[in-house]
Amino acid sequence: MEALVELCDLVAQNPDLHAEKLRWICSRCPNINTNNNSPTPLTRSHLNAILATARFLSKCPKFVDKRPEATILDFLQSLPASFDPLVWPKSFSAESISCFFSDLLLYVSQIADVNPEFASKIKNFMGEITIAAITHNETPISRAFLAALSQHCPPISAPDAEKLISFILDRFLISEASSSSSSETLSSAHNSPFESRKQRFQEVSSPISGSIDSAGSTPSKSKGKEEFVDEVSSIGSRGIKANGGGSVAGRSSLDQLAVPLGFGDGITSLRQQITAFEEESAEGLERQEVAYRLLAHVLDNVVVKGGQLEQVRMAVDKQLKSLPTFLKIRKRDWTDQGALLKARFNSKLSACEAATMVQIKSLLSLNSDAKSANQLLRFTLAQLLDAADACVVSYWRKLRTCEKLFSSLLSGISQIAVTRGGHVLRVLLLRLKSLVLTTCAQADSWGNSQCAIFESVTRTCREIIEFGWNQDKGSVESFILALATSIRERNDYDEQEGKEKQAIPVVQLNVIRLLADLSVSVNKSEVIDMVLPLFIESLEEGDASAPSLLRLRLLDAVSRMASLGHGKSYHEIVILLTRNYLDKLSYVGSVESKTLVPEVTTERVETLPAGFLSIASGLTDSKLRSDYRHRLLVLCSDVGLAAESKSGRSGADLLGPLLPAVAEICSDYDPTQEVEPTHLKLFRNLWFYIVLFGLAPPIQNSQSPTKSISTSLTSLGSLSAMALQAVGGPYMWNAQWSVAVQRIAQGTPPLVVSSVKWLEDELELNALHNPGSRRGSGNEKAAVAQRVALSAALGGRVEISAMSTISGVKATYLLAVAFLEIIRFSCNGGILNDKSNQNASRSAFSCVFEYLEVPNLAPAVLHCLTAIVHRAFETALAWLEERVSSTGNEAETRESVLTAHACFLVKSMSRREEHVRDISVTLLLQLKDRFPQVLWNSSCLDSLLFSVNNDLPSALVNDPAWVATVRSLFQRVVREWITNALSYAPCTTQGLLQEKFCKLNTWRTVTHSTDVVSLLSEIRLGTGKNDCWPGVRTANIPAVIAAAAAASGANLKVTEAFNLEVLSTGIVSATAKCNHAGAIAGMKSLCSSINAFQSITSPRGYSLGLGLQNPKPVGSNEQLQLEIDSFNLLLRKYVGELRKYVTDSESGSVVDKTLFRESCSLATALLLSNLETQSKLNLEGFSQLLRLLCWCPAYISTPDAMETGVFIWTWLVSAAPQLGPLVLSELVDAWLWTIDTKRGLFASEMRYWGPAAKLRPHLSPGEPEVLPDKDPVEAIAAHRLWLGFFIDRFEVVRHESIEQLLLLSRLLQGTMKSPYHFSYHPAAAGTFFTVMLLGLKFCSCQSQSNLQNCKTGLHLLEDRVYRASLGWFASEPEWYDKNNKHFSQAEAQSVSIFVHHLMNERTDTLNMESSSKSRGRATENSFSNTVDHSHPIWGRMDNYVVGKEKRKQLLLMLCQHEADRLDVWANPLRDGASSRSKISSEKWIEYVRTAFSVDPRIALSMCTRFPAVAPVKAEVTHLVQLNIIDLRTMPGALPFFVTPKAVDENSPALQQLPHWAACSITQALEFLTPQFKGHARVMAYVLRVLESYPPEKVTFFMPQLVQALRYDEGKLVEGYLLGAARRSNIFAHILIWHLQGEGDASESGKDAGGFKGSSFQALLPIIRQRIIDGFTPEARDLFQREFDFFDKVTSISGVLFPLAKEERRAGIRRELEKIEMEGDDLYLPTAPNKLVRSIQLDSGIPLQSAAKVPIMITFNVVDRDGNQNDLRPQACIFKVGDDCRQDVLALQVISLLRDIFGAVGLNLYLFPYGVLPTGYERGIIEVVPNTRSRNQMGETTDGGLYEIFQQEYGPVGSSKFEVARDNFIISSAGYAVASLLLQPKDRHNGNLLFDNLGRLVHIDFGFILETSPGGNMRFESAQFKLSHEMTQLLDPSGVMKSETWNQFVSLCVKGYLAARRYMDGIINTVLLMVDSGLPCFSRGDPIGNLRKRFHPEMSEREAANFMIRTCTDAYNKWTTAGYDLIQYLQQGIEK
Repeated sequence: MEALVELCDLVAQNPDLHAEKLRWICSRCPNINTNNNSPTPLTRSHLNAILATARFLSKCPKFVDKRPEATILDFLQSLPASFDPLVWPKSFSAESISCFFSDLLLYVSQIADVNPEFASKIKNFMGEITIAAITHNETPISRAFLAALSQHCPPISAPDAEKLISFILDRFLISEASSSSSSETLSSAHNSPFESRKQRFQEVSSPISGSIDSAGSTPSKSKGKEEFVDEVSSIGSRGIKANGGGSVAGRSSLDQLAVPLGFGDGITSLRQQITAFEEESAEGLERQEVAYRLLAHVLDNVVVKGGQLEQVRMAVDKQLKSLPTFLKIRKRDWTDQGALLKARFNSKLSACEAATMVQIKSLLSLNSDAKSANQLLRFTLAQLLDAADACVVSYWRKLRTCEKLFSSLLSGISQIAVTRGGHVLRVLLLRLKSLVLTTCAQADSWGNSQCAIFESVTRTCREIIEFGWNQDKGSVESFILALATSIRERNDYDEQEGKEKQAIPVVQLNVIRLLADLSVSVNKSEVIDMVLPLFIESLEEGDASAPSLLRLRLLDAVSRMASLGHGKSYHEIVILLTRNYLDKLSYVGSVESKTLVPEVTTERVETLPAGFLSIASGLTDSKLRSDYRHRLLVLCSDVGLAAESKSGRSGADLLGPLLPAVAEICSDYDPTQEVEPTHLKLFRNLWFYIVLFGLAPPIQNSQSPTKSISTSLTSLGSLSAMALQAVGGPYMWNAQWSVAVQRIAQGTPPLVVSSVKWLEDELELNALHNPGSRRGSGNEKAAVAQRVALSAALGGRVEISAMSTISGVKATYLLAVAFLEIIRFSCNGGILNDKSNQNASRSAFSCVFEYLEVPNLAPAVLHCLTAIVHRAFETALAWLEERVSSTGNEAETRESVLTAHACFLVKSMSRREEHVRDISVTLLLQLKDRFPQVLWNSSCLDSLLFSVNNDLPSALVNDPAWVATVRSLFQRVVREWITNALSYAPCTTQGLLQEKFCKLNTWRTVTHSTDVVSLLSEIRLGTGKNDCWPGVRTANIPAVIAAAAAASGANLKVTEAFNLEVLSTGIVSATAKCNHAGAIAGMKSLCSSINAFQSITSPRGYSLGLGLQNPKPVGSNEQLQLEIDSFNLLLRKYVGELRKYVTDSESGSVVDKTLFRESCSLATALLLSNLETQSKLNLEGFSQLLRLLCWCPAYISTPDAMETGVFIWTWLVSAAPQLGPLVLSELVDAWLWTIDTKRGLFASEMRYWGPAAKLRPHLSPGEPEVLPDKDPVEAIAAHRLWLGFFIDRFEVVRHESIEQLLLLSRLLQGTMKSPYHFSYHPAAAGTFFTVMLLGLKFCSCQSQSNLQNCKTGLHLLEDRVYRASLGWFASEPEWYDKNNKHFSQAEAQSVSIFVHHLMNERTDTLNMESSSKSRGRATENSFSNTVDHSHPIWGRMDNYVVGKEKRKQLLLMLCQHEADRLDVWANPLRDGASSRSKISSEKWIEYVRTAFSVDPRIALSMCTRFPAVAPVKAEVTHLVQLNIIDLRTMPGALPFFVTPKAVDENSPALQQLPHWAACSITQALEFLTPQFKGHARVMAYVLRVLESYPPEKVTFFMPQLVQALRYDEGKLVEGYLLGAARRSNIFAHILIWHLQGEGDASESGKDAGGFKGSSFQALLPIIRQRIIDGFTPEARDLFQREFDFFDKVTSISGVLFPLAKEERRAGIRRELEKIEMEGDDLYLPTAPNKLVRSIQLDSGIPLQSAAKVPIMITFNVVDRDGNQNDLRPQACIFKVGDDCRQDVLALQVISLLRDIFGAVGLNLYLFPYGVLPTGYERGIIEVVPNTRSRNQMGETTDGGLYEIFQQEYGPVGSSKFEVARDNFIISSAGYAVASLLLQPKDRHNGNLLFDNLGRLVHIDFGFILETSPGGNMRFESAQFKLSHEMTQLLDPSGVMKSETWNQFVSLCVKGYLAARRYMDGIINTVLLMVDSGLPCFSRGDPIGNLRKRFHPEMSEREAANFMIRTCTDAYNKWTTAGYDLIQYLQQGIEK
């Protein structure tokens, strides 16, 4: 139900927004079917829905939709059916039903009160429902309904009210009375019902109102028997004092005279009365109570006719007449006892209370002018007073029900008196006096806690006095005087043997208290003037002149009267109290004091001080408060002076009690106002004595526990010793005195003494001190003691020897100043009185600095005063630090105090006195260091920027030297301040500065602008190293600096390097903000004008119209409504716009950056424009717009959108800091949403993993997936910006707002909850480790006191951060390049900063531990002692502390390696080896074991990261084999147990292969090599891997699979190939071509002529035929058409061979014309995705060849999956007589390199054109389109490449030329890396092509790896060709220093590093071709040398340096030029 209630309240706040929820609640409401005999049963859900709907209507009565109202009305009308118990749930108890009815009727009554229409509807049937309930009164449900109805009764119509009254009278009152009278007969049945009831009332002679019922009472509503007996016994044992004090306690009710009962015709004995009462049942009494309460409700709402009203009165009379008798019966006279008796009494008294209400209401409804009404009035008053008298003297008066009854009786008397009793007031007051005195005569009527009866009497007297003062003032005065004189009357007491007389009657004490209460509540000077003389007379001459309790009560009373502030009485009483207090001093310490009664001490210590305090608390008039303050200070001086003449500690005993009053009267005193000298001296004297007597609380930092209070006057020693003890503690006095001294300090002005008056003041202080009277020669000793105390108070800042010139009295004065100012700062943080807002003027520094401004002070004194300033400052810091964990209002108070002090110190920098300026700067910097949040405080920044102009004293502005000094000081401080702020939170700092610039724009003053410009000029912010601050700061984090660029509002690309000037950028952004604010103001004004115009022209217009041109003034309400309407209109506009941006983004549309930024900026300006009045506006719309502004950038998830987001978020939190928690809360929710939806940094799906995803399945394991439409790097970059803003906010709020820290904690907990939900895209490295950095920085907050209670949670979060950080290294190391140097540098810098934090975290921890020890034993981490237990993050562990250190060291090592890797990538040309220390083998093994315990994948990846470290591989191998079952999902573990050795030994580990996850294809190919000997399990695994991938993906490795047939003894490879061929036609065709390409002649190579070679050759045609035989008819048809077509084209070469060269082209055309296209599904064999549509007949070209005639033919092709009408030419070369298989292998490697470069994001160009062997020494080669060979270019153009490029693309520097040069660079670098690995030779200019974009393409790979032309003479010694003409383009400078050369080398290095990552895949691709007979494997160790060229033993930096040296070596190498010359001479190829 609670949740439903909350939902209901939420709906009620915004009913239109949550209409769906409301409809759902209404749909759950029941529909009780009353048409049949079985009503619909109710369920809990039904009942809860009804209550929720009713609650909603009570809170939202004007809701337009009538469905909820109709639902409630329908249910109410069906209520009679609910009286059936079968309707209710079986589990519903009677109490639950009662609660339901009570809640429902409460809501219904509330609805009726505020909704007249609903009230009119419910009137029509509510009476009938009530009558139905009365009819069914025998059921518990109807009784529960009636009981609830009696409490909350909805309106009832007048006719129904008459019926209802009749039913109530008949069923509840008359029937109950009649049933209890067995001796009377009922009236004749022939009488009318009315007459019958009337007769019954007249005939009934029994006083009993309820029927006799054996059910008894309800024990559940009463206390236990024992508790009730004890309560009543305690009441009876005290007895009751009647008027005159006579006791009736000892007499039994049976012994008393019988009393008339008010019915019958005689006197009934008491026993008969008790019997009659006992016959009443509790249930009957409860029914009567319900009946009376229902009647009261009816009388409230309906005018009842006279007859019925008379019957009601008669019934009530019967009840009330029996009450006095009932109350007189004592407990022991009853038969029932305990709980039953108490229940009876409670029921009876409750019924009487309800009857009293009815009696009063019925009386008030009568005509007041009628004579009968007046008689009835007197009778009723007498009746009520009699009943009240009975309550007062009853033994049961302490019962709660009796107190309530008494209160109701007196309330009724008061109502009657005020409304109708003007003419009976005199008689009433006489009776009331008797009642009052009777009440006061009770011993328990007054005491420490007043009883309710006495409070009721006081309240009634007050009401009647206030009413009667204007009606019959004389009677009222007589009443008051009669009460006042009664205190002087001595009452007679019953003499009782063995009892003492009571010295002071209780009635006197209570009357005094009553008169005091009345005087205060009535607050009339005339009343006080009547009472006060009698009180004073009693005090001075009467019984109260001697010490007694009576005197104490009178003193208390007169002090309360004085607190009212009536001039005459105030002065009399204050003088009286002052005189009495001074008189008491004479007894202190005297001999007589030992014989005095205790009241004397009580008067001095308690009563008089309490009186002084009461007056101080009550006075409100400022003049009287000032007078009283002066009097109290004079009294304190007199008391102090008098105490000096006494010994011991009497001074504290005498002065201490006065301190609370002084504190109260000084609580509103402004200590900064002008104070009169005499007044200042009184304050000085007070503090002088406070110090002398040791009354001030200790001010040293380390204090002993406060000792218990003692008020005795035993000697403690000298006052000097007391002063020393007061400094260090412990405190010896009353704790209240200590608090009072603190409050006094807040209201004490500075005790400043000018140097001229030092002598005079010293003489006065000597007189106060009066040392000569008894100390004599001890003065110097006292002075030394005072100096010691002063030095201690100053914390040792001033040595005692430096105070030698300071006299003892001066030392005491300085000690008083120290106490005052230190205590002042310890109270409220040093904020002065009399202000609610803590601005700079309220800082206590304004007081303490006054001491320093006194000129010509002695050096020692100045030194002490300066030390006092520093001690006060330390106290303020301590106060602030104690509250760092405060929240809510306390946190706001803390920050306001901090702001006040900082602003004051800033303003004090412009003081005239140099030492004051210096102290201000020193303290300000210390404050900033201790509380960094002050850096971003808007008020402090205002003070810094504008104080230099605003706060210069006008008298001193004309002093140029002074002004220059101050400006220079401000400039230095401001620069340091702003730079420091920028270094930690550049976003917020810029936002605040922009707000200040907006303020300047508003002021439009030149002076302020000039000052700000001079203060902020030359402050810059940018990427890279920043010299403005030392070390690593938050702004060094790339994410933060990128967010800062976004927050600046400048049009910067945050992904690139920048360097912005804060001032100029801020001014531009501030101007834009002002423009947006102006645009919003204009739109609002226009909307308001339009609305006003419409209101004028509409019939419902306002009485005061608004014109469009000259609007007339309107009322404030109308104007406010116009503003609200315009705001809501604009609100809807921008909410709609932002929602559209979100919708467009989700649908895939591109969001326009400019429009989005404009909309967000205007929406932000709209929010801020109405921020101050948001409570009157559309809060839901406001919240909705704020939410959209926070969520839109997260939805769009692009860097541009996030830039806008950071800008507007910074704008919001800077312009309105109060929105900070709201903005942060929304942003945290949005961040967590991106985790749930797997966006950006949390895109954990494999397809977002960059290179690993793009290289599947060839080089990475896993099935290929569709890559995402949006670049995941963009979303990661958006997260990076977002994260920068979070870190910025963290730095701002970490010391300020615990609420926002907890929000960030929620963000981090959600972020770190799983180490597996992060994206492991290599481009996310910087962002990922920045998140981890934020996590560790947050965890470092455990040293802050505001998170001391969160240490365990922070330790757990720290473990989660470590776990997530280590999780990054579970994936293989990757590279990623965005072709943006800044991006790479930012990534490297992010990881480096994380490493820096890790390395310095140990120091932070040690500092934290040492500080914890200094404060005491710190709380241990709950996991620190964990031994052999399970950790929630790390699982089972032996020792947490040891394990944590190992994990940290592992993480540090891995992060250092990652930082080094990324640094090489970011700065590939930077020379220098790594400075990391070497790691021992033992340490490597420890690292591996730790990594494996966290996640085995981390250990596996370490082998990739450190391939040359043998211990790593050995230990990983060992661990893998030990835990092999747990690693089945990790393909990376295969090489560690699937080894040739394991195959030879048939290792049991190989049994796990059937369950192992699939690896990449290249890794699987390795297992097909001969060294694995075709092991069955290994082969089965390989084939399972291959079968898991689509055949089209495996086609790429067809040459390797064909070669694997050589070793396929188990026919497994053959089986796979046949199976894949059946699944894919293209796979089958490519396989057949490759099988044909292996040829049928004897092979070259080492297998030629061998058995395996022969068997292999014999197997090929068999497999080919099996494939063909396995074709379906459709597949066979395609096969025949495809192969026939290209066989015909290839055969043209043989036809051309006999023809002359000049005839060959024509011959080609003739042959092409013969070939027909058979079908549209033929494709190019080299590119199956290209469908052949036709042959270009004129395209045939015969080519030169030493063998047969190759031809080039061009086909018209279309993309298989593209536009079928988009024909494109594709030329192919058909070769006959040449083996193309080696070209295929080379192009395979080049293709893999291209894929690697593309996946990594490297802008390197390779063109692996298609080559396919279609038969033995036959093949098809794709022609690279739009290219010419360098040889061809030389034939048509003179000059080198440099000149050719200028001719083709324009002059150097032109855009086309530079684009072409860039294309040449990226292609040259790509082929440089490929050439280094493949070692292609024969690189003459005929084998180098250039396309029309300037890109280089290498062709003809007849010599690769170990082969070279000229019999492998290897003349081309360079690793790749870089001829002179190529270097001219690459390096215009010619000295390898140009930017283009560096670009080329950088690309070469990055390409080489990227290729190294996939070394094994490339090598495995080549490895399977070793036995193929290709020439490249004919000599040397091609595989071993290929591996060496990768240099796996080198680190990344070493590999980069190697590549740099390789490029340098290839640069214009002579062998390259020599080979070109040879080719030119031999072949005629242009060089």
